[in-house]
Amino acid sequence: MNSAPHDAIAHPWIQRHQFVTFVALAYAFSWTLWLLAAVGGGQVPFLIGGLGPMVAAATVIRWTGGSLRTWIRPVWRWRVPVRWWAYSLGLPALLYGVISLVLQLTGAPVNWSLAFSRLPDYAAAFAFVLILGGGLEEPGWRGFGLPLLQKRLPPVRATLLLGFVWGVWHVPLYGPAGFVIPMVLAFFYTVLWNRTRSVGLCILLHASFTPAQDQLILMARDRAYTQALDAPDFVILGVYAAAVIVLIALTQGRLGAAPAIVEALSSPNSEEA
Repeated sequence: MNSAPHDAIAHPWIQRHQFVTFVALAYAFSWTLWLLAAVGGGQVPFLIGGLGPMVAAATVIRWTGGSLRTWIRPVWRWRVPVRWWAYSLGLPALLYGVISLVLQLTGAPVNWSLAFSRLPDYAAAFAFVLILGGGLEEPGWRGFGLPLLQKRLPPVRATLLLGFVWGVWHVPLYGPAGFVIPMVLAFFYTVLWNRTRSVGLCILLHASFTPAQDQLILMARDRAYTQALDAPDFVILGVYAAAVIVLIALTQGRLGAAPAIVEALSSPNSEEA
């Protein structure tokens, strides 16, 4: 792969609207393959469809004369403070511990011993997401989309926009309300990216959240994982939202970004996205 910068081949409109182009390509790639999978194409197009954000980011970078090597390098950025490793691997489990506690306090039949019996499934799901599943979205969403937005928008606004786009991308998989949870979760990723500039740790966070959502609601599956919205769903959203509010308050709205950058973007003369 030729990773050096080259002459841009994109139309000037694409040069000016790289984020819009990225989103359009990600949706077109993923939704087309997911539709093919839904009508009988099998698991292969479904899995390849999940690569849409990464493929879209690489395409826009090539079209606009950027460097693929510079873009992909943060995937291998592992030398960060230990606390951010703990954040990536432990935050989802911590949040689901709080969720189970809230459910228990509201009278739900929580069984804490399920945490041990579900560890093998948790580990298997973690490995799958890390290698083949949703973790591979991160070079697109956080490795390309978020830095692009934060050049023009303050962190909270950039995160809301990226979270909405990320969430809508999931709608074919999770239904019309499928955008809500990703839009909230996006705040946890923004802090991690801003403090570490590591796409690799964002992949680890993604690989930790997915099995936590699937395995760590510590109730019988027929009570916790239903098709309709029920108590666990509202508790999950409530705990996520409360944690995001705390995160925004603790970072004074900067979400880990440098204060000078946030101040510049928040000024009346800053350029709109």
